[in-house]
Amino acid sequence: MEPTDEEKWLVVDGRRWRRTDPAIPADELARLKSHLGRGRSGVRTARDEAELAATRHRTQLAKVGLGERGTPWWEQTVAERRERWESALVALDALDE
Repeated sequence: MEPTDEEKWLVVDGRRWRRTDPAIPADELARLKSHLGRGRSGVRTARDEAELAATRHRTQLAKVGLGERGTPWWEQTVAERRERWESALVALDALDE
């Protein structure tokens, strides 16, 4: 069943934002959102260009993992969607090692 526009998009002040992939399991969703929050916070507090680039990279990986950037989640197969968020989490967790 094809998702509706309301399931795909969130509209805020007339601007359309892609919604998070609803198929992401709760545990993985929480981890991706944690990484996203850390990335966003880091962008605000970065002390130099290298730190800023690293936090922006974390934010990008998290947004792609959530399905909010990259290929729209509704255009991917179930397997592609799972691969997207699992790969993002592997890459994000590796940033903390």
